Amino acid sequence: MADSKYTAFFARFRSLLALALMVLALSLLSEHFLTADNGWNILRQISVNLCLSIGMTLVILSGGIDLSVGAILALAGAVAAGLLKNGVGLPALDVALQFTTAGAILAGVLVGGALGWVNGFAITRFQLPPFVATLGMLSIARGLTMLWTGGFPITGLGDSFGRLGTGAFLGMPMPVWIMLALTAVFVVVTKRTRFGRHLYAVGGNERAARLTGLNVSRIKLAVYTLAGALAGVAGLIVTARLDSAQPNAGLGYELDSIAAVVIGGTSLSGGRGSVTGTVLGCLIIGVLNNGLFLLNVSPFWQQVVKGLVILLAVAIDKMNTRNRDS
Repeated sequence: MADSKYTAFFARFRSLLALALMVLALSLLSEHFLTADNGWNILRQISVNLCLSIGMTLVILSGGIDLSVGAILALAGAVAAGLLKNGVGLPALDVALQFTTAGAILAGVLVGGALGWVNGFAITRFQLPPFVATLGMLSIARGLTMLWTGGFPITGLGDSFGRLGTGAFLGMPMPVWIMLALTAVFVVVTKRTRFGRHLYAVGGNERAARLTGLNVSRIKLAVYTLAGALAGVAGLIVTARLDSAQPNAGLGYELDSIAAVVIGGTSLSGGRGSVTGTVLGCLIIGVLNNGLFLLNVSPFWQQVVKGLVILLAVAIDKMNTRNRDS
């Protein structure tokens, strides 16, 4: 009885315990780690990954996966930058449209949402496996980004747009405000709304969800659309921070977002997990990357360590799943 109590406690709080141990160890190993400036630096660094990871959490909770978020990030940022810098011409009407900062930001989010909708449509209408559908979108979005940019960065986007990535409000960086706002919204959505309850039901047992009358296709379509829109937000932050839309932006970001979701305790089989757990997962990855950098660990070893952490998190998830099923 006592063993099961401790096991349940560990399963519930393992991400928080891991984060606390990492912070303690790095505080002892580096005098620069536990400072206010470094704390803000970590939060700025994880803001992009958290935007992606919230969307990935919704997708994985539904029983799916999305490999295209990094490519959607790049295309959304490039479209916003291109519209802001050059506008768009309509030769047939002899009209050239110019975009304000707000218009370009909205366009970037809409592009992300539209590509996410295409993912969801392919998965629900044509019954494609999520892995295959989103892998195809990864290639499509990368190609469209190259076509839009011509393979060259789009730079000089102005201070108004740049504040999205480098500005501050009430002493807090804007990316952190965006991160906190999105976290609050999607904690409420997943825990306090009918959509959230239906999402967990679909991920837990899709067949049972259909039999109870849930529109599974509509839920999945909404989930992938939201994931794409959140990738668009992440693309805007990256582009604004660099004052440049890079054609190869977001490479490998989908792996970091999946890692954060899994480390945060969301089950890859769907139906179990939370946005708050994903926040802890992003913090663990951010603290780990920051601490290894401060300790002058080789970037190649950083990749090895991150991979080992992911494998450990998945192994623990599988053990917990077996224990629940037995």
